[in-house]
Amino acid sequence: MLTNHRVLLLPGWQDSGSAHWQSRWQALHGFTRVEQADWLWPRRGDWMAQLDDAVLVDERPALLAAHSLGCQLVAAWACHSQHTARVSGALLVAPPDTARSDMPPQLANWRPVPRGRLPFPATVVVSHDDPFCAQPRASEMAADWGAAVHDLGRAGHINADSGLGDWPGGLQLLRALLASAGAGPIGLP
Repeated sequence: MLTNHRVLLLPGWQDSGSAHWQSRWQALHGFTRVEQADWLWPRRGDWMAQLDDAVLVDERPALLAAHSLGCQLVAAWACHSQHTARVSGALLVAPPDTARSDMPPQLANWRPVPRGRLPFPATVVVSHDDPFCAQPRASEMAADWGAAVHDLGRAGHINADSGLGDWPGGLQLLRALLASAGAGPIGLP
């Protein structure tokens, strides 16, 4: 459990099921899932407003743990929010390439992909066989965002189907982000 920070979980399109590492972290560690009004037809502006509200609801600084479309949410939110200083870092796992021509129509309003540098430390976790984003494209997004890249090899979309379980390696990446932000020792599990 974090003592001086809180972790906000940002699922992607269609939310994260019970076997997903985000849901497991929520159950095991009490991290906060940012709920969206519509998981099936996500509207970027609505999702950004929800993230802004979640960042402001507590005085403690936040650490963002995003998966899939949640990564695009962080990048878009960081370009527009006046509250980015309240975020100590972001773990961006399996960002999708929403500019691809084969993206579902529900994600059309997530174009273009935000390209601005993030104002906080970030790590993008990539996979060589992610069906929603080629590894070179994910690394390109990470470079645009000023984020470090952590390569998991062949891990699919880095979700429940990837067999990560509680994903202790992801928690290590969170610890490293807080250390890089100069947050000092923390009580992260």
